[in-house]
Parts: sequence; structure tokens; C-alpha cells
Amino acid sequence: MSGRARLTVCAAAASLMAACSLLPLATPSGWMFRALLCVILQSCVGAAARRVPLARPLTVLAQALVSLLVLTVMFASHQALGGIIPGPSAFVRLSDLVHDGLNDVSNFAIPAPVTPGIRILLVGGVLVIALAVDAIAVTYNSAAPAGLPLLALYSVAAGLATGGTQWLYFLIAACGYLLLLLAEGRDRLSRWGRVFGGSPAPSGWGGLAGSSSDGSPLAPVRTGRRIGVMALGIALILPAVLPSLSGGLLDTGKNGTGSGTGIGGGSTAVRPDVALQDYLNQPDDSEVLTYRTDAKSTSDMYLRIVALDQFDGTEWKVAKDEKQDVPAELPPPQGQAAGVNYTKVNTSVRVDSNYGQGWLPMPYPALKVNVDGDWRYQPNDRMIVGEHGQTTSGINYQVTSMDVQPTAAQLAAAPKPTGQIAEQDTKVPDSLPKIVHDTALQVTRGATNDYQRAVDLQSYFATSGIFQYNTQAQSGTGVNAIARFLQTKQGFCVHFAFTMAAMARTLGIPARVAVGFTPGSESQNGMMSVGFKDAHAWPELYFEGIGWTRFEPTPYRGSPPSYTQSTAPSGTDSPRDTGPQGNGATVAPKPTPSSTCPAQAHDPSVCSSNAAVASGGSGGGGFGSGRVALIVLLAALILLVPLLPLLWRTRVRAARLGGGRSRLGGPPPAISAWHEVLDTGWDYGIPPDGSETPRRAMARLVQDGGLSGPAASSATALATAVEQTLYAPRPQPVQGLAAEVRQVRTGLHDSANRRGRLRATLLPRSSARVMWQLSARWSALATRLTAVTQRLTPDSLRRRWSRQGS
Repeated sequence: MSGRARLTVCAAAASLMAACSLLPLATPSGWMFRALLCVILQSCVGAAARRVPLARPLTVLAQALVSLLVLTVMFASHQALGGIIPGPSAFVRLSDLVHDGLNDVSNFAIPAPVTPGIRILLVGGVLVIALAVDAIAVTYNSAAPAGLPLLALYSVAAGLATGGTQWLYFLIAACGYLLLLLAEGRDRLSRWGRVFGGSPAPSGWGGLAGSSSDGSPLAPVRTGRRIGVMALGIALILPAVLPSLSGGLLDTGKNGTGSGTGIGGGSTAVRPDVALQDYLNQPDDSEVLTYRTDAKSTSDMYLRIVALDQFDGTEWKVAKDEKQDVPAELPPPQGQAAGVNYTKVNTSVRVDSNYGQGWLPMPYPALKVNVDGDWRYQPNDRMIVGEHGQTTSGINYQVTSMDVQPTAAQLAAAPKPTGQIAEQDTKVPDSLPKIVHDTALQVTRGATNDYQRAVDLQSYFATSGIFQYNTQAQSGTGVNAIARFLQTKQGFCVHFAFTMAAMARTLGIPARVAVGFTPGSESQNGMMSVGFKDAHAWPELYFEGIGWTRFEPTPYRGSPPSYTQSTAPSGTDSPRDTGPQGNGATVAPKPTPSSTCPAQAHDPSVCSSNAAVASGGSGGGGFGSGRVALIVLLAALILLVPLLPLLWRTRVRAARLGGGRSRLGGPPPAISAWHEVLDTGWDYGIPPDGSETPRRAMARLVQDGGLSGPAASSATALATAVEQTLYAPRPQPVQGLAAEVRQVRTGLHDSANRRGRLRATLLPRSSARVMWQLSARWSALATRLTAVTQRLTPDSLRRRWSRQGS
């Protein structure tokens, strides 16, 4: 393997080794195989372009174009011309995927599921970094700066992922960079050898770069080792020195402290800011936790993670509250009077090791929590929050909670709340659209108390039949999303919970949104299993004397509490969803009408077929004459482009061996034949050297090309003819030069192997002269334009006018 080929392989390996740091960000990791294939193809194109050779910018451009074609085939083949060539539709498709990927990144916690958008970000990002590394290290012969894109790739992964395995990925990426440096050092040594000489330099850091303490030069291999050791040392020490860089390379903590608005951590976690939609749409339902409880019925065993009680018009978020040590017995729930019936429930929970986040899922309200680890208690919302990287990953804990059973009469008789709750939890932003309050007044116009208003709001969403459960609806929790939901009447739990809470607040009822899990489904041995598709959001409304009370406005999800069913119409017990959003054995939601399927159409199959035809896709439509012509043209171009070097070389050979000077005063026949035989040798791997005399050049051609007999005699005759043309006082025309050139070409062809023959015929090296000619013409044109510009300067024009006037 040549030094340049070895450097190409090491550049691709360094990029892929750095890309390994992205593996913890998304699961499954099958996207890495796509990235591997793309990087290998990109590197092969670069190696072939450098072998031609092409100009450096053209080499990078060729790699970029091939990478674009590969991404088009992978992600937008149905929109591409012939499934390969990207057109306007393909670019729109790729742009949409990138946009979706950015949204998925902001919504999903780590590790995120590999959606098409995330997949194109991962594969495309690795491909861009690999292109930059290959261009810098191989095409432009500078491996050291290639560490910058590798560092950028690792930094993105390290900034998003957390956990004790990050040091391993750093070592893998660092080894890839060192491998690249060593390959460059070996390539330089193979071309130039070691550099000897030089006077001894001072020892220590003040010595010459690349020299040892005794003045003897260091090989690039040893210099690469020093660079690698320094890089590792900086990565280990710098985060500890600069407080702004939280954690170092060996930091194994997880981001699960519970601060901020997201429920995040080192592993997958539910986030309260709209990301529930992504989990509900996952094709597979991964198990989050299992629990065993002594509750008589599990229908009310909602596992609350966090309560969102601040609404600023853009999002609902957790209120900042002081945290304290978890008490042995949690205080009684806020606002609950002694006369409210409840039953104590004991629950044992086991969390999966892949679910790590900083809040503890618990039934509400909890009275006692027995959990190991660094956990703190947030009294305002009765949440247990992890500290110093503590997460739920793989833990077991026990919770004693209250199954509160208020009666409808108690809720209806609850007085108006006062104090901080009435002040803080009824606030709505000034930007809240008027439709929210107007709709709330219209829905509850016959109610005489807050309880009846709350039940009317729940029935309006859950049982009126005018709202449809649709996990594909556009997400959002701000005021515009609420207004849009009231108009489109399509959404999922996020829309129902946040909208009902906002409407309750406009009626003066304290409300907040809880995020967590529905009870799950029963598994073996009496255990309950909770998966990501059980992720849910629901409103909690406050009633004085009862406390914060759960309501269920989302149809086909969970179950309405018993205290809301006494005044509701019969059949309001919305069954558990059996579609792609849940695990229970219940009725699936009705199909959601779209713009292509009117609500009056009762046969979903009709709409499905119509939508399939309207969406285009790969079928139907047929091939028009214009499309056939375009495909034929593209096929001709695809076949013609690889043959361009062969066609150009054939034309040049015919022009050179045609005999006689051209009408425009071209070179003599001997010089044309000389140029042709030099290019023929170049095609077969013997590069020309302009510093050699004709006789020396032909001697090298005979030796390196393995010529003998007539071929060697023809080469000598050509050298003699060129010397006579160049140096004789009166050169005499020489006949039969074309035959001599063909004889030399036949000898080179016979002595070459099959690969060399194919290369000389289909991809001749001398075709690089095309780029040289274009570059020379461009330089000449630039020189002429510069001269014309100088002549048109004001000073030049004044001087010209003054000479004409005189």
C-alpha cells in the first residue's frame, strides 16, 4: 500500500472512530453502518480523483457530489430523478428531513430513537466531518489541522451525552487522530527520509521543534506521540481548571439533577415540554419500569413525575422551589381536610437501567418514600428530585401513597381558594387568545360551581365527540398551540391537558399540568408494566378542602376519576387505547380526517387510496415522453462522462500523429511525436520529467517500461529525431515518426499488466493536461483583464488624453 493510500485509509478510520462518540446519543445504532458505507465510498472517490490527478478543489468537489448522491439514494430516492439524481423535490425532501431531525433532537432525551430526521443528521454529519478530514489530511497534505473537525464531532457528542463511558469514546477518537498523524509521518518519511544534521539545541521546551534534548532530530512518529500525549493531558486537566467546563473526561455523573424544565439524564427520559408526542409515536414500546401494588384497582395508579404550574404564554414549566432532605414521613397534602376519605396504598417500583432521569415517578400524593441515593424533596409540588447526578436508572424504591376518594358533593361544596394558590395558579398570560376564555364560558355556562365547571370541561374534551385523538397533530404548549387546538380539534394528551388547565385558570380555578405515566398493563406474577407509550399528561385542579385533584380530558387514554362520573353522562369512562399509543385492551380511536379525506367520508379505505394516489410516491402516473427523454439523456451522460478521458486522449493522439505542421504554426512533427510518446509513457505509469534530455528521457522510458527489441529501437530513433530538430543547424524532416510512436506504445502495452492496460486506456493519467490547460487559460484571461483594468484607471486615462492633446 502506498503512503497516500495508507493516509486515505487512516483519515477514514479517524473519522469513523470519532463518530463512535455519537453512538450513545441514539438507539438503535444501525445508522453507523450507513455512515461506514458512505465514508468508504467517499474515500474511494477521493483516492481515485487524486490518482488521476485532479486539482485539489475539484477532488473535494467530486467527493461532495458523490456524497450528495449517496444521501439522495438513502433518504430521497422516490423524489430523485431516476432514483439517484437530486432534483428540486429531492432537495425539499432532504430539507424537510433535516428540519424534522432538528425538532426531534430538541424533543427527545438521550438516547433518542433513530427517526428518519435524526438518521440523516447522524449520517450526514459524519459524512461532512469525514470529507473535511480527508480534504485537510490527504488532499492538502496537512494531517495536524484535521484534528479540528474530529474535535468538533467529539465535542458535539460529549456536550449532549453524559455518563461514565464518555472517556472510552474520547480514547477511541484520540487513537484515530494519532493514527492519522502516524500515517502522515510515515508517508513523509517514505518520500523524504529522516532529516539529519543541525547543531545541538538547548534541552527542554526551549529546544527546536522536532528535536530531542541532545539536538538529534525526532522522527515524525515520535512527534506525533508527543502531540497525542499533550492532547490527552489537556483534555483531562482543562475541564478541572476551568469551572465553565462542567465535568472532565473522567466525570461519570449524569445530568439528572432536576433543574430546568426537562426531565433528562444519561439515558432515555420523558421530558415535559411536548416530547410526549415522540414517545407515543414510537413503533416499539420499551419498558420503563414495573411495580407491584396492593391497591384494589390500578385504574387510578397514575405515576406522576413532575408538576408544571407556571405558564408564561410560551410553555408550562416547573416552579423554582427550595429543596430539602426527604423526610421520613411526608407532610399532609396541601389543602386536604380531615373529612376526605382515602386509602393507604403501598407500591414497590423497579426502574429499568435504561431509564435514567432526575425525578422519581410516584403515585400522588405520596406519604412516605423509601429510596436509596442522593434524593431531595420539593414540598410545593411534592416531588422527589435527584441531586449531584442521581437518576432513576436501575433503582428500586417503595412508596406509601393516598388513594383519595372525595365525593361529588364535597367537591361541589368546596369554597373558593384563597392565598398564594389562588394568586399564583390562576395566572394566565396577557397573550392568551380570547377564544380560550370565551370557549370556557360557553362550555360551562350552565354550571353553578367550580366542580361542575371542571366536569363540564372534562366532558367537553373527552366525551362530546367533537375532539379527535391524533398523535400526529402539530405539537406545542404555548398560547398559539392552545388556540390552534381549539380550532382544529385534533391533538393528543399534551393538547388536552394544557388547554383544559388554561381554560380552568380563565374561570378562576387553580390548575396545573402533571406529567408522568398512566397505570400501564398487567404482566406476569401480578406485576404492572409501564412503557414509554404510557407516557401521559393530565390536568390537576385545586379544590379547597380536597387539594390537587386529577382530571382526565384526553379521550382513549387512561380513565376518568370516579368522582367526575356521577354528574357526567353514562359511558364517559373512556377506555384505554389499544392503538399505537397504548397497551391495554380497549377500543382504538377513530381515524383522523385530513385535508384529503373529508369528515363525511365513512370508509377510511377510500380516503387511504385517494391519499396514496395524491401523494405520488413511486407508483402510478406512468412515464411521459419528457420523462423518458430525460432518463435517456441522463443515462447517456452517465455512460459518456467516464469515457471523456479516453475520447480526449484519442483525439489528441490523432492530432499529434497526423503529420506536418498545423496551419496555425504548430510544433514540428518530431516534437509532436515526442510529446505523444512522453504522454503514452505517463499513461502507463512513467511520469515525464521536463529536466531530462531527450536521450535520458528515452533511456528511462526503455528501462522503466521494460521495452526491448523494436520498441526500444523506436524509442532511441525518436530521441535522435528530437535532438536533430532541436539542435541541428538545418533540421531535416524525419519520416515514419508515427509508426515509431505506435511501436513504443505497443511495447508498453505488452509489458504492462491487465490493470495497467485498462488504466492507460480508460483513465489515462495524461488527461490531467486538460485541467492544466484550463488553468493556464484562466490565468492568461485574468492577466489580460488585469491589464485592461489598469488601462482604464483614471490616471491612465488622463495620461492618454494628455498625450493625445499634445
